[in-house]
Amino acid sequence: MTESLGMTALPSQMVLISAWPIISVVLALALVVVGVGDLLSRRRSGNLLNASRRDLVRERKRLEEEMERRRADLDVALEERRNGLEEDFQRRRKVVEESERQRGRSLDLREAALTRDLDRVSAELTQASGLTAEQARQVVLDKAEADSRAEAEELARGIEERAREQAELTARSVLATAIQRCVGDVTADSVVSSVDLPSNDMKGRIIGREGRNIRTIEQVTGTTVIVDDTPGIVLVSCFDPVRREVARLTLVDLVSDGRIHPARIEQAHTKALARIEEMCLDAADQALHELSITDMAAGLRPILGSLRFRTSYGQDVLAHSIECGRLAGLMAAEIGADVDTCRRAALLHDIGKSLTPHVEGSHAAVGAELARRHGESAEVIHAIAAHHNEIEATTVVDVLTQAADAISASRPGARRESLESHVQRLEELESLATAHPGVSRALGDGRTRAGRRSQHPDVGARDRR
Repeated sequence: MTESLGMTALPSQMVLISAWPIISVVLALALVVVGVGDLLSRRRSGNLLNASRRDLVRERKRLEEEMERRRADLDVALEERRNGLEEDFQRRRKVVEESERQRGRSLDLREAALTRDLDRVSAELTQASGLTAEQARQVVLDKAEADSRAEAEELARGIEERAREQAELTARSVLATAIQRCVGDVTADSVVSSVDLPSNDMKGRIIGREGRNIRTIEQVTGTTVIVDDTPGIVLVSCFDPVRREVARLTLVDLVSDGRIHPARIEQAHTKALARIEEMCLDAADQALHELSITDMAAGLRPILGSLRFRTSYGQDVLAHSIECGRLAGLMAAEIGADVDTCRRAALLHDIGKSLTPHVEGSHAAVGAELARRHGESAEVIHAIAAHHNEIEATTVVDVLTQAADAISASRPGARRESLESHVQRLEELESLATAHPGVSRALGDGRTRAGRRSQHPDVGARDRR
């Protein structure tokens, strides 16, 4: 059975082997047919593409020709429109020019008519009033000028009154603000300085043998040394505060050292003088620092510092000057003036008092000359010279310096007078007042530094006649 099957399969394989060449040929023919068909289809596509290109070129040429034709038509239409507008503009311009000419002729005619009417009316007015046109014009101008001047004077008077009222209110506010913001010390007048002693035995050493030491101290220092029964102190008396302070420092040095004889007294006096100079410079630097002044001349610093030892009605002149500088600066800031210049002028306004004991002239004039020599500005010099109205106050700095000086000097506790000298001065003022004819009674007012008087009416009437 198996053998029969094997013999049957063998012829089938042989048939298949013999059919392979035929199949290969058929497949080759099929491939050739497909390739030829593809080639033919590509050729047909190329022909169609060429035809389409030719159609596009023809259409493009047609469109360009159409565009050229329409452009030419548009140019022709624009030219015709331009020509029409130009003709219309020329026509309208001629119409406007003709209208302007007619209007000008009409205005000329009206102006001529008005001129004739004006001349006629002017002639009638001249005939009626008896005045020419120029005279009438001058009358009208004079009347208008008088009315305007009266109105201007009334307006100026009102403005001046309002300005004066406002200035007074502003001045009161500025002064009140400056006074409230500035606090000063109460001073006391003194012409005697005391020196503490470790024991009463030191008094005998100060006096020395037969008074040799005390005489030397008084001769060298120019003061009076008072040695009395008061325990533990020695008094130095002198109206010159600088010499009094030099003598006090000399005695303090001698007492602390213990050696007291003429040669040692002179050495101590020399040291005290040098220390006084240092104290003056320190006081000046402190004053300048308090008022923020940095450019003071070197020659003015010791003179300014020496005001520390000067007094006026018991008031420390340097403290008074510093207080004036503060007040002037505060008032200048309130009204918008130059704060630095006002402070400087107020600080230096009494600097002449340091030289007046040795130089003739008022301290205002001496201080102004001193400031001029040391290169101070013209405003500061003028304010120093004018702070007691020896010359007229013309600037804001002058007025503020005067105001600061008056505030500092008149505030309560700033200055003190002894009761006896105060009563004596009031009595002298009352005597001077009652010496005048017709004055029956005079009362001095110590609070306001003024006086009141009573005058007989008959005498006053005779004096007026």
